[in-house]
Amino acid sequence: MLLDVDELQEFYGTPLGQTVRRLLAHRIRARWRGLQQSTLIGLGYSSPYLGAFRGEVRRLGALMPDSQGAVRWPREGASHTVLVDDDRLPLPDGSVDRLLVVHCLEVAEHTRHLLREMWRVLAPEGRVILVVPNRRGVWARLDNTPFGQGRPYSRRQLDHLLIGAMFSPLDWGGALYFPPLGRRMLLRSSTAWERVGEGISPAFCGVLIVEASKELVAPIGKPMRARALRNPVLQHLGARRDGSPRDQSTST
Repeated sequence: MLLDVDELQEFYGTPLGQTVRRLLAHRIRARWRGLQQSTLIGLGYSSPYLGAFRGEVRRLGALMPDSQGAVRWPREGASHTVLVDDDRLPLPDGSVDRLLVVHCLEVAEHTRHLLREMWRVLAPEGRVILVVPNRRGVWARLDNTPFGQGRPYSRRQLDHLLIGAMFSPLDWGGALYFPPLGRRMLLRSSTAWERVGEGISPAFCGVLIVEASKELVAPIGKPMRARALRNPVLQHLGARRDGSPRDQSTST
């Protein structure tokens, strides 16, 4: 199921959505500080988390896929939002220092192609943070939030996907340990839920948060030892079983 921008806006306008925004923004901001002179681009529906970087980074933008739709962001001043093709990001090669991907990977139609585009636009020392629903978490099992849509991932699946796209995972984390309910008392205690959940059941977080760097050289697999093959054609041409040539002299 594709995410719709109107539904995303509606969710983040609710008390539950505002709590999610606060908790995730804190996790993201803890990883990325001191980004002066950097270019930061959000992909998917990342605008709720980009506001903390306004006034710090040199360039800031929000790319929203056409399958999702776009809204103006920020509401005041010049718009930093661009509606883009899911399969082609309108950015030059190596032009982005930091890429924040939220509400995107789990609903992408061509996941591997999207990851290759992310790799292309990142600078050689670039970093990406992805926020995706956790397959083992409660949030992926209920469809009352955007994190219950699309394909959730396990850490192993996401790790394999990133390495295959020439990214090197650097730091793993999680968030949203409380159940996705909008009850006021539950939301008030959400910070305590995060502390307790991270300490006793980190595998059951609602979302996975991974920071990865761009790899410039593809990994090389472990070389395999060559095996001697019993090939009747080679034997006919005069090769021994051990691979050495036979004595071609004839007896008289």
